[in-house]
Amino acid sequence: MTLASEAPATTGDRRQKLFTAINRSAAWLSALGLGWLVPLLKIAAGDDPREQMGELRDSLLFPLLGIGAFLLAWAVLAPQVQTSLGAIPGPAQVWEQTGALWQDHVAEREKEADFYVRQDERNAELIADGREDDVKVRAYTGKPTYLDQIVTSLKTVGLGFLIATIIAVPLGIASGLSRPFNGALNPLVQLFKPVSPLAWLPIVTMVVSALYVDASDAFPKALVISAVTVTLCSLWPTLINTALGVASIDKDLVNVGKVLQLSTPTTITKLVLPSALPLIFTGLRLSLGVGWMVLIAAEMLAQNPGLGKFVWDEFQNGSSSSLARIIVAVLTIGIIGFLLDRVMFTLQTAFTFSGKR
Repeated sequence: MTLASEAPATTGDRRQKLFTAINRSAAWLSALGLGWLVPLLKIAAGDDPREQMGELRDSLLFPLLGIGAFLLAWAVLAPQVQTSLGAIPGPAQVWEQTGALWQDHVAEREKEADFYVRQDERNAELIADGREDDVKVRAYTGKPTYLDQIVTSLKTVGLGFLIATIIAVPLGIASGLSRPFNGALNPLVQLFKPVSPLAWLPIVTMVVSALYVDASDAFPKALVISAVTVTLCSLWPTLINTALGVASIDKDLVNVGKVLQLSTPTTITKLVLPSALPLIFTGLRLSLGVGWMVLIAAEMLAQNPGLGKFVWDEFQNGSSSSLARIIVAVLTIGIIGFLLDRVMFTLQTAFTFSGKR
């Protein structure tokens, strides 16, 4: 009798632990954009399917219906719009050009591999003939592929965002802690925050060209120009939200720090930052989104390598596939922007303790 009564209890405990684990993972799955997996996991764990199907409908079915409706409208309406390059391409043509861009990338990598093989063979023959002085090692200088342009843009926005964060977070903390400093900084923020990247770009180009004379291969001048432009336009959301987060912390915490006679660095690391992190991460997410948008415009205007230059080159090319390739780039820009925001949201979930995002 005792053993029979313990078996259901053990099964119930295991089920409770399973549901606890699923609920704990729900925040992470939502941060990664996989929140629709939660109701499926609960159904698999034995929860009421009718209740979870409602959650699944809201988190997966409706978004899929929205995407499906968009694709259907695109496929029906796009052929009706005639341009100088022909009709607007539909989803099928865009998908075809996506495959073509991938094939171009594969072909270019094969050319690169063949180039280095030929170079190695030629140098080996020179060495065998005793002509070591004639050995030359050159880097492959083929055209960048679409994937290369994506990587270049990601490097550029990463560098600009990193510089913006290094500048904005300390200034925001100082502004939030000191009213005189905030009063001195606020007019400059309000003055420069609305300035367009198109206005910053000529100034940045001239300054970087004048100061960054000996450009390194790791940080070409074009990359630095685009990154600095991204920095100047994307640091404001982080600065403002950091200052707001620091200024909004519980005054009792500040008073406790004064009573304990904590040093300023200790006060910032132990009291200020943990309380202000949710708003700081909100600013970082906004800054990264702004930086990504700014970068594409800067690359188009300055003709610096990246997705922006790819779009402009295709527009100037004027071939029958140009429109479809531009749409591929537009969708790529949107998808990457979404993924970057998911990365920041995941970091926010990992490093903050507030349930309010």
